[in-house]
Amino acid sequence: MDLVPVLEEPLKKVLGPATAKVMAEHLGLHTVGDLLHHYPRRYEERGQLTHLADLPLDEHATVVAQVADARLLTFASPKAPRGKGQRLEVTITDGSGQLKLVFFGNGVHKPHKELLPGTRALFAGKVSVFNRRLQLAHPAYELLRGDAESETVDTWAGALIPLYPATAKLESWKIAKAVQTVLPSAQEAVDPLPDPLRSGRGLVSLPEALLKIHRPHTKADIEDARSRLKWDEAFVLQVALARRRHADAQLPAVARKPKKDGLLSAFDAKLPFTLTEGQQKVSKEIFDDLATDHPMHRLLQGEVGSGKTLVALRAMLAVVDAGGQAAMLAPTEVLAQQHHRSVTEMMGELAEGGMLGGAEDSTKVVLLTGSMGTAARRQALLDLVTGEAGLVIGTHALIEDKVQFHDLGLVVVDEQHRFGVEQRDALRGKGKQPPHLLVMTATPIPRTVAMTVFGDLETSVLDQLPAGRSPIASHVVPAADKPHFLSRAWERVREEVSNGHQAYVVCPRIGDEDDDPKKSRKKPSPEDEAEKRPPLAVLDVAQQLAKGPLQGLGVEVLHGRMPPDDKDAVMRRFAAGQTQVLVATTVIEVGVNVPNATAMVIMDADRFGVSQLHQLRGRVGRGSAAGLCLLVTEMPEASPARQRLMSVASTLDGFELSRIDLEQRREGDVLGQAQSGARTSLRMLAVIEDEEIIAEAREEATAVVTADPELEHLPGLRTALQALLDEEREQYLEKG
Repeated sequence: MDLVPVLEEPLKKVLGPATAKVMAEHLGLHTVGDLLHHYPRRYEERGQLTHLADLPLDEHATVVAQVADARLLTFASPKAPRGKGQRLEVTITDGSGQLKLVFFGNGVHKPHKELLPGTRALFAGKVSVFNRRLQLAHPAYELLRGDAESETVDTWAGALIPLYPATAKLESWKIAKAVQTVLPSAQEAVDPLPDPLRSGRGLVSLPEALLKIHRPHTKADIEDARSRLKWDEAFVLQVALARRRHADAQLPAVARKPKKDGLLSAFDAKLPFTLTEGQQKVSKEIFDDLATDHPMHRLLQGEVGSGKTLVALRAMLAVVDAGGQAAMLAPTEVLAQQHHRSVTEMMGELAEGGMLGGAEDSTKVVLLTGSMGTAARRQALLDLVTGEAGLVIGTHALIEDKVQFHDLGLVVVDEQHRFGVEQRDALRGKGKQPPHLLVMTATPIPRTVAMTVFGDLETSVLDQLPAGRSPIASHVVPAADKPHFLSRAWERVREEVSNGHQAYVVCPRIGDEDDDPKKSRKKPSPEDEAEKRPPLAVLDVAQQLAKGPLQGLGVEVLHGRMPPDDKDAVMRRFAAGQTQVLVATTVIEVGVNVPNATAMVIMDADRFGVSQLHQLRGRVGRGSAAGLCLLVTEMPEASPARQRLMSVASTLDGFELSRIDLEQRREGDVLGQAQSGARTSLRMLAVIEDEEIIAEAREEATAVVTADPELEHLPGLRTALQALLDEEREQYLEKG
C-alpha cells in the first residue's frame, strides 16, 4: 500500500467542510500534511502564565491566565428591554500584569457562569485600547479544567500547551484540536532524509519529530523536534537547488575566450584608473567560467558603488572578442538609458563600430526599450540579427519574440530580484546554445541568504570601494520632535549647492494619483500620528521647496510616470549640472551616477526598507567630495521605524545592514512571494541564525545529487521535493 496519500488526504474529509474551508482560506492549509507542518508558534507551561504586560496592540493574541475578578454591570440602554443593558467585566492576571475582558448583551450569560475567580483558561482575541487600558472585547476562551473526564486534558496532553499561529476565525485551541485529530497520521510520514545523514547527525525520525513538536512533554522534546525539522527544510531546499545546478552543468555552451590584443585589451588600456584587487579577482572568476563549455551561472553582488557595472562590461567585451554578442537586461528604462550612456562614454570610439572615427577593434552598442520610436527600434533589431551590434542594453523589451540575435553568448541581468524566472529564461532562450548568465544585485545579501535564494548560482562578492570614492555621513532628522533640524537640513542643501555641488530629494509618492489617498497608505496604528497622513509626494514637495527653503535654486522633478524622453532629458540636465536639486521617487535608486551630487534628503525615510535606503544613499559621494545623507522622519524616538533608521545611519556596510534588515523583516519577504506559500515557507529555519545548518545541508545535498541525480534510491526525498516544487511554486527558486 502506498503510504504517501495519507498525508495528502484533503482536510475537508478529516475535519469537516466548515473547519477545512477556514483553514484553507485563512492559513493556506489544504491537506493533512499541511496541517502537521503548521507548527506551534510557542508553548505555555501550565504552572507559568504568559506576560500580559507584553501583549501586542491590534494583534490577535492567545493568553493563558487566571480570573482575578468578574463583575456584572447594568446600565441604561435604549436597545435593552426596560432600559437595562448588561456588561460583564472580567479581570484576568498572569502574575506579570492584568488585562480586562468585556462581554456585552446576550454574550454575558455563559462567561458569567463559567469565568469565576480562580478559573484558569486560554483567552484569544484582538488586543484593543479603551480608556487608555488594554482590553479584549468578547474574547473566545477555553477553560483549562483539571478533571480527568474533561476532553480538554486530552487536547492539552502533557505539561506544555502549544499556541498556534491563529486567526480571528480560528482560535489556537481549535487548531490544536484539529492537529490532535490528524496526529496519528504522522506515523505514515515518509522520511525525506537519507538514513546515513539522519543517524550520522543524531536526528529523530520525521514521525517522532511531528509528535514531539505538537505534543511535547518536556522542553527537550521541542528542541529535538526543532533540530530535526530545521534540517528537513534546509536539506530539501538545497537538494532542489543542487539538482538545478547539476542540470545546468550538463547543458552545452560555447566557450568564450577573449582574443589577445582585442576589444577588451583596447578598453583596459583606455581606463584612467587601475581595477581594485576585488575587481581583478572577480573578473578572473568570470573569465574562467566563460572559457568552459558549460553555461556560467554566477551571481555578482557587491556594495553600492563597488564597480559591478565595470566588471560586467569587461565580461561582455570578452564575449564580443570571442565572436559572440552580450545583452544587459535592466529593470527600468531610466536605468537602461543610464547604463547605455555610461557604457558608451566609458568605451568612447570603441563603441562606434561601423561608424566614421570608430576604432579598429570597435563594436556597436545599441539600446532597446519599449518606448523607442519605430525607426530607431527597427535599426536596433537589424543590428542585433546581423551581429553588427556586439552589445545591447535594454529593458524587458529585449525578451519579445521579434528580438533575434546573431549569436548571443552572455546575458547580464541587473537587479535580479525584479525579474521573474520566465523573463530570465526567455532571454536565455535567444541563444543558439544556452548563453552564459551573470546576475548582478546591488543589495548586498548575507552569505546564508545567497545560499538559500540564489543557491543555483555561484557567487562572487565585491566588497572594496574603488579609489576616489568619498565617505558618506548619514544622520536621522526627527522632523516632528525637532522641526529646526529640518530647517537646518535645507540650509545644508543650499551650502552644498553654493559650493558647486548638487542634491537629491527623495519622496515615497509621485502625487498625481487619482485614487483615494487612503488606498495608497498603510493602515494607521493608533499611537502613530505620523502614519495617518499619506506619504509625502514628489510634486507637492518640489513645489514647496521651490517657493520656500530652496527658492532661487534650479529644482526639477523625476518620477516613473513621466514620458521616457522627458525622464531622459531631466537626467541629462542633472548630470550636466544644469539642475541643482532633483526631487525624485525611487527611480534613482539604482545605477544613477552623477559624481557631482553630494547631498541627499530622504523624506518620510521610515516608509522605505533598509536595503532601499542603502541603495538610495549610494547615489551620493560618488566623486571626490564627501557625501551627506539626511533621513527625515516624523516617527517617535522609541518606534521600531526610528530604530531602523538609526541602524542605517550607523553603518555604511551593506552586508551588515542586510543582516539587520533580515532580522527585522524575517525571511518570508526575503525569500520572495512564493516562499510565503503554505508548503514552502521556512517555518523552522531562520536564515541568519541557522547559518551552519544551511551550509552543511548544501554540502550534503550536493553529495546526494552528485551520486544520484534522479534520487532513484531516495523515494521519501523525491516526494518531499514534489511537495516543495508543485507547479506554481517551481519559480520561487529563481526569484530572489
